[in-house]
Amino acid sequence: MRDAGSVTDTGAVIVTPPVTDTSSTLAISAAGSGYHVEGNLPYGPLTKQRLDVIYPNGAGPKGTTVLPGVIMFHGGGWIDNNPAALKASMSSFFSRFLAHGFIVCNVEYRLADGTPDGAIAPAAVQDALLAAKWFWDHLDYYHVDRARYVVTGASAGGHLALMVGMATPEAQLGPTSPTDYKIAAIVNGYGPPDVTDLLARGVSFAVQWLPANTPNRAALAVQVSPITYARQDIPPLITVQGANDTTVPIPENQHLDQVLKAAGADASIHLVPGAGHGFSTPASAWPDAEATMFAFLVAHGIGK
Repeated sequence: MRDAGSVTDTGAVIVTPPVTDTSSTLAISAAGSGYHVEGNLPYGPLTKQRLDVIYPNGAGPKGTTVLPGVIMFHGGGWIDNNPAALKASMSSFFSRFLAHGFIVCNVEYRLADGTPDGAIAPAAVQDALLAAKWFWDHLDYYHVDRARYVVTGASAGGHLALMVGMATPEAQLGPTSPTDYKIAAIVNGYGPPDVTDLLARGVSFAVQWLPANTPNRAALAVQVSPITYARQDIPPLITVQGANDTTVPIPENQHLDQVLKAAGADASIHLVPGAGHGFSTPASAWPDAEATMFAFLVAHGIGK
């Protein structure tokens, strides 16, 4: 018998079936009828290192259908521990990915919220990479296509999605290396790619995540900025952001798009007309964002 975590001759990772942490107080994703949720699965030993896996009834571990997979991260400026900003709040994202035929991994991570379970940068990024490796190791278990493993997120979660998809081993954001998994595409939902720029602008949530008294603060800001890792061979990337967003500076994502295109990367940006930070208004915002996201994925052979 092989040990959990060992690798077969075909490259598949054998894992012990995950078990819900019944002591966790984190809210679990509510996916609605037709879907099964495995909630608060530990991807690490710390309290906030919990995730939910959502899949259609008849799919997943006991099914036979192989589906694309997406790992996603909520927003809240890396600091907000209000339930409205945690993983269960990501229904506007996970419901759409489920409807487009994905198995979803919805992640909680450490926040700079001043609680005993909290932590400043780079903890959120370290957790995101660790969760991405966890889901990668479990793709075969959940019958997820390894060639169609997507990452997405909203706001600060969009930043984490960019880091999961773009960071290199030189980032030294262990315990996981970005070479431990392979991302097929990045869907950045209005996440900031340049933490240095946020700090220079005095953006309050960035300052709380990376306080002024942090040792080597400037270097750490560069280390956790996706734009640091801009290069040709990143996974295909689309950024979708409200045209009226005043929370995450639009010029940051426009600059990232310009740098990536100059490097020869497969990158694009779409500004949703009339939308601010997020796509809750106007009524046309989410339909526009959804159509853009999934047209991009379908064009790259992922989803429907």
